[in-house]
Amino acid sequence: MKKTNMLKKNYEYKNVLSKGKYYSGKYIEIFIKKNNKNINLLGIAIGTKIAKAIKRNKIKRLIREAYRDIEKNIYTGYSIVFLWKKKADIKNANFENIKNDIIRIFGKASILIEDNK
Repeated sequence: MKKTNMLKKNYEYKNVLSKGKYYSGKYIEIFIKKNNKNINLLGIAIGTKIAKAIKRNKIKRLIREAYRDIEKNIYTGYSIVFLWKKKADIKNANFENIKNDIIRIFGKASILIEDNK
């Protein structure tokens, strides 16, 4: 199993959030910026006002797993930051809703590899 490369430093997040392109879905907001590497870098940020730590960590796990599930269908060379929408209800945070939202947003951003099958 391949380990997902994560953004770790504050300046990395700021760089993607300030210079990246913004895409919005029903539950998730995504900032995408091209990097000069042959890998994708992933960052997840959920505000403390949205929920307590247990629910925030659950949402992070769901986003990470949904991304890992579709990672093989994404072009490489991007830094991606996921943000949970403040207006989105946490009760609707399940794997299928998050995965469908991510697929829809990546389709809008045209970084999803289309299979001609």
